[in-house]
Amino acid sequence: MTTMSATRSGSGFWSSSRARHLMPVAFVTYSLAYLDKSNYSIASAGGMADTLHLSAGLDSLIAASFFLGYFLFQIPGTIYAEQRSARRLVASCTVVWGMLAVLQGVLSSPGQLIAVRFALGMVEGAVLPSMVMLLGRWFSKRERGRANTLLILGNPITVMWLSAFSGWLISVSDWRLMFILEGVPSVIWGLLCLRLIKDRPADARWLAPEERATLETSLAAEQRTSDQRTSGGAPRTGATTADEYRKVLRARPVLVLAAQYFFWSFGMYGFIFWLPAIVKDGSGAGIGATGLLTAVPYAFAAVAMLLNSRFSDRSGRRRIAVWPWLAAGAVALGCSYAAGSDFPLAFTLLIVAGLCMYAPYGPYFALVSELAPAGVSGAAVALVNSLGALGSFAGTYLVGWVRGTSLGDAGAFAFMAVCTLISAALMLTVREPRLPDADGLAAAKVGRFTPNRAPADGAHG
Repeated sequence: MTTMSATRSGSGFWSSSRARHLMPVAFVTYSLAYLDKSNYSIASAGGMADTLHLSAGLDSLIAASFFLGYFLFQIPGTIYAEQRSARRLVASCTVVWGMLAVLQGVLSSPGQLIAVRFALGMVEGAVLPSMVMLLGRWFSKRERGRANTLLILGNPITVMWLSAFSGWLISVSDWRLMFILEGVPSVIWGLLCLRLIKDRPADARWLAPEERATLETSLAAEQRTSDQRTSGGAPRTGATTADEYRKVLRARPVLVLAAQYFFWSFGMYGFIFWLPAIVKDGSGAGIGATGLLTAVPYAFAAVAMLLNSRFSDRSGRRRIAVWPWLAAGAVALGCSYAAGSDFPLAFTLLIVAGLCMYAPYGPYFALVSELAPAGVSGAAVALVNSLGALGSFAGTYLVGWVRGTSLGDAGAFAFMAVCTLISAALMLTVREPRLPDADGLAAAKVGRFTPNRAPADGAHG
């Protein structure tokens, strides 16, 4: 059995040299990005807000300014990676964001912090969609749910150890040293990425010729199926790249997913950025114990992500691996606040909410990348992620701001729960393409850019 046929049957993912070489690199890269993105919340809870005399609104604005920069560079950065070199973009961005992360530790003005957080968002903006696009060149559709999950697994795993380690680091030093020590590894890793990342399988000397040939055959068959689907079964007429980008960025399924990701990110980042403060207030624990408690939801989230992506790749269904989790996460958020002063129950429900909001990530981005031809799929991911950045800004800023008003945590939980529920409902309106069978033929023809066409039986999640 070949590597590709093994992965089609749902096993043998790690038997591929592609997985063994690329996934650790992708995981570490996204982990470092998430580290330097998210450690602001630990610094804020660990004394920075008091040291710099930040109000709740200003603290939220500094944290959220990251996402405005993140929004601006998504699409242009990803187009550069797709048309020129993802390797160079990811490596250079990693070095620069490491320098900016270190800079946060030596600043003392809120205005300076806003500027640096904004710049940090700009250089990180294209990394996730560029990495999703890059993995699409190295893994077939039957593998991408797991590949994307292992990439994005850097999110909960990083937050898990970040919460514990950063809390301990602040407790024995201060928040400034935390920023400096956690920024330096990104600079070093970015330089290594120039050697470790290759743009295409043809560039990798370590890839066996037979594995490369099998992969290229599989990807070519998938692209033929994609071309037939997007053109209603007729051969493509040689549309220019600009035409393809316009078509993808105006496609109804992509636009709906962009709106859906806005609301999902609102709930998610409100949860991520303010969970340490919520746990600290509810438990009455110090910053060290708060860091340990905050890590718990992310351990469960990592397991849920792996199991859900395996189900999605085996079944070939993406949508059903997304919306039920989000709906359950919204309910858990609401019930967590309803638990009131019963902290053990409230915290248990926060664990459920966290794992439910994280579990769909791999299948979700596999679906987004499958809604566009291979040559421009990065733009679809970038558009969706851009709207997610705006949702992240809104969630980070508004949840923090609401917590400082008379609405308190009740209003914050209501915001997060409602937005997460809306994201689940929007997911139900998206029709997903079926994965091709072993011969590269579509199991069912579902128009990606013709949403009014009746789907084939079983096309719905």
